Amino acid sequence: MNIGMETESVEFKKTTGELKEGIISLASMLNKNGKGELYFGVRNDGEIVGQQIGDRTMREISQGIANGIKPQIIPTIMMELRDDKNVIKVTVEGDEKPYSAYGKYYMRAADEDREISPQQLRRLMLSVSDSIVNIESNNQELTFEQLKTLYVGNNLSLRETTFKQNLNLLTLLTREGTYNLMAGILADANSYSIKVAVFRGTDKTDLIKRNEYGYKCLLVAVKQVLDYMEALNDTAVDMSSSLRKESKLFDFPCFREAWLNACLHNRWSRQTPPAVYMFEDRIEIISVGGLPDGLTLEEFYEGKSKPVNLELQQIMAQLDYIEQTGHGVPLIVSRYGREVFDITENFVTVTIPLNKGRSEQDFLKTEKMEIDLNDHKILSLMKENAGIRVSEISRLVGLGTTTITKRIHRLKEDGIVERKGSKKTGQWIVKQD
Repeated sequence: MNIGMETESVEFKKTTGELKEGIISLASMLNKNGKGELYFGVRNDGEIVGQQIGDRTMREISQGIANGIKPQIIPTIMMELRDDKNVIKVTVEGDEKPYSAYGKYYMRAADEDREISPQQLRRLMLSVSDSIVNIESNNQELTFEQLKTLYVGNNLSLRETTFKQNLNLLTLLTREGTYNLMAGILADANSYSIKVAVFRGTDKTDLIKRNEYGYKCLLVAVKQVLDYMEALNDTAVDMSSSLRKESKLFDFPCFREAWLNACLHNRWSRQTPPAVYMFEDRIEIISVGGLPDGLTLEEFYEGKSKPVNLELQQIMAQLDYIEQTGHGVPLIVSRYGREVFDITENFVTVTIPLNKGRSEQDFLKTEKMEIDLNDHKILSLMKENAGIRVSEISRLVGLGTTTITKRIHRLKEDGIVERKGSKKTGQWIVKQD
């Protein structure tokens, strides 16, 4: 009987005579994936040969792991009967990287255990200290009503007494029971600015607009950015030929994947959130931190994922922000090529080109046409009463007359509303809403 192949989280040994090598494999898998399975009584090709089990066999495995791996872990050791042969299965899990085996450090690569260099060990230790669940939040007065609302909206319930533990919002490495950095970025109020900046031309010399979506639950801000960018992505129709041709300003599915990846894989410990910059010819999505440790550039382009913020990934998957299929990067590469990714030690920048058939004026027109809830209220009142005065609109909308006047002026400039007649007897004409 064959039970499969050795992988980055599964190791086979013929007998417990290879206990030391098996313990090295466990430490190696813990450092790579935080978990691992070790089978005794199985050849490295997956064929079951059986393991003799005596009175002390299980105890010797347990003691060997306790003495060999530091920091100590508590393994699950079980005897299984497979194909009428005894097999011992050892399962381990741990989140206290790095783990050593007999004083040395190893990292799993495919089905091999490779001793890591001092430089790699430092990077591994830094990645652990960078974890958003291990860093204590500067603010401990946090609430999570926005996050709870997102769960309710996805027909998921959170128990008030346990959701902080279940969602890994509490740190155990500093003061037990305190909020961690992930709790800080998911809280109703925080210090993280999530912005979309729009520039005239192809550089940052002329800022047109700066939209702020931060200082709230990250996942709410993420959705607001997506909604805003989708609203900007208007359709142009080319009637110059016999065939009607429609084109978008940019490929929104690619933008969506790039933006979600930027927020998920951002090194939040460096206190710099991801950002979106829009120019005449392109959109740049920038996040902090290079490739995750242990992930090659080729693996990155193939869509293999090694999340920097695993616990945040789990929450985003629960709320249907991401699908965990690894198709995001391959999608972008298939549409634009690898050259749109600029990956350095400290930053990942994804550059999405704007449609070459669209001009800067097209974009600016789209930008002007964005109206919010208060604008809609103003337009609705004008449609109900074409002779309504600014003072009455101010009272009904709940904004000052100066603010209402400015909003009406912008709506007129954008061609949404028009005034016919004098100030006293004139009428509002709403052209579009």
